[in-house]
Amino acid sequence: MVEEDEYRSTYHSVTERRCVFEKAVLSHHCACTFATRFYLADREGIACDATAAHRRCQHLITLLRENARFALKTTLLEGELPHAKEIKVQGGGLLGLQRVLRPDLGKKNVADVAALTVLGENTFGSLEQFPYQEIVKSIVTFEGRRRPRSKR
Repeated sequence: MVEEDEYRSTYHSVTERRCVFEKAVLSHHCACTFATRFYLADREGIACDATAAHRRCQHLITLLRENARFALKTTLLEGELPHAKEIKVQGGGLLGLQRVLRPDLGKKNVADVAALTVLGENTFGSLEQFPYQEIVKSIVTFEGRRRPRSKR
């Protein structure tokens, strides 16, 4: 546990702003023009290079978690959710928002999180006005990477 604490401490000193959608970016469900990859020890991280975009993403992830809470059968709202649920919220939430705003893209991965959130604000007026009922459907049906089956 000490090594993990040291890692986290070093991680926070290396990057000023951790990408809010880091798990979705690292799992290749989305990308962002403001995302910068970095490597620390044997791990990869994503930093955000834009203060305004980071603030907008922080607000969006809070709203996504809040709106998906019932669908994910959780009451925990402080900080990140357990890994699998956080992946569903991040990946499914962004893909759901993209499906609402750009249905022509189908199930393609999100090419630019920052641009998508700005498009959403321009379309709906504010993050609070996003159609979360539709977005949560994508969170619920989202499937992250599947584990390979055991060869028994």
